[in-house]
Amino acid sequence: MAKAIRLGLAALLFALPAEAVPQAAPGPELEAALKVLDAWVGAAVASREQPGLSIGVVLGQDLVWSKGYGFADAEKKTPAGPATLYRIASISKLFTSTAILQLRDGGRLQLDDPVAKHLPWFKLARAHEGPTITIRHLLTHTSGLPREADGTHWSELTFPTREEMVRRLAGQETVFPAETEWKYSNLALSLAGEVVAAVSGEPWPEVVEKRILGPLGMSATRTVPAADTPGLAAGYGRRAPGLAREREPFVDIAGVRPAGNMASSVEDLARFVALQLRDAPAAGEPVLRPSTVREMHRIQWLRPDWKSGWGLGFSVRRVGEQVRVGHGGSLPGHRTQIEIAPADKLGVIVLTNANDGDPGRYVDQAFAILTPALKQAAAAKPAPAPDPAWEKYVGTYTWKRSDAEILVLNGRLTMIVPDSDSPWDSRILLEPAGPHAFRMSSPGATYGATGEILTFTLGPDGRVTRMGTPNFYWLRK
Repeated sequence: MAKAIRLGLAALLFALPAEAVPQAAPGPELEAALKVLDAWVGAAVASREQPGLSIGVVLGQDLVWSKGYGFADAEKKTPAGPATLYRIASISKLFTSTAILQLRDGGRLQLDDPVAKHLPWFKLARAHEGPTITIRHLLTHTSGLPREADGTHWSELTFPTREEMVRRLAGQETVFPAETEWKYSNLALSLAGEVVAAVSGEPWPEVVEKRILGPLGMSATRTVPAADTPGLAAGYGRRAPGLAREREPFVDIAGVRPAGNMASSVEDLARFVALQLRDAPAAGEPVLRPSTVREMHRIQWLRPDWKSGWGLGFSVRRVGEQVRVGHGGSLPGHRTQIEIAPADKLGVIVLTNANDGDPGRYVDQAFAILTPALKQAAAAKPAPAPDPAWEKYVGTYTWKRSDAEILVLNGRLTMIVPDSDSPWDSRILLEPAGPHAFRMSSPGATYGATGEILTFTLGPDGRVTRMGTPNFYWLRK
């Protein structure tokens, strides 16, 4: 693993479409942070016995780092990677919302149009007295509509066709008056997809494919994937003590596809994330104007906890001083999330193939590690040149299944604990103090061994076999 990490970051760069605005390669601070993130993700996936996970980091217009861990198919031992397809589920809502805004920008509809203006069959058995339900209400989950189309399809995994959804709608009722409560609704975004089809005159899948995926170069993404789609990860259930994970069935959500049916990869979603981070339109790519993208990111509805709200399709939340927009997804055997900090030009994509994949945990850790590195890079002094002799120390060391990782980060020999809750803040810098000996210091936290000497032991062949302090040692893996 360490050898792979040490490959030049330039080799990990992923070229986005030719019209994308080029960005400078990340500096040593970000490269160091990415090594820490890699070690932490690898340890977390292993300790949680997850089947597979793929992750990507977008900076400006570039996918600067991506990697897969574990397996896309555990039975076949197919490794997960940046090109592995996962069911992105409700992240599909962002593509439906983008299609709506394209039609708005083209003068084909207005966000405050009543839904019934474009869908004459949009009638419910009973609606609470209040504002007429509009397209804006659908995108912001403030329509008051039920969460789902009528039926127990999420339990039985048999989903209504479009015709069945339309027929059943006539017997449903609103839960709240529009514009009085925030209520997440797959039904609402399914209806937004119907608006896209009605106004454009083309089915929702074709609109998304021709007007969003094609221009962005997202050639691997599928609006209507099949169980045998090449490269699609198998989905698995939750981990249970003493039991093997069950393989989850593939599902097509049929009439509610615009709310959550798509499949995509880290490499493809990086192109969509880059769209969210543009300051100027890309030549020849008529997807969305940057001003429209910013409009989608602005809060339309603020939830009572004040730290989170909803834009036009996007969730919006404040984490410390950072505002992030994005969306998560959930289908049987797949949990996914993308999150973007527009002000920092930073986006993170995490795709997993297990019901307990918990992508938000990885997203939050990525931002916790990478955001300070970006801020440090803005005012950093040039990184010192590392001693080439340090390479012999780089690697993983263990004792009683507790690992420590030695890395060269930003020109400094550094020790981290990969499964630490905050591996970046708890890193230990190693300053030369004699032959194969280094004095430990901690830049971010108090550490019991700070000031003491860490010594590496070499075997007869010159290979490092262990490292230790006066009171403890780890064996080289």
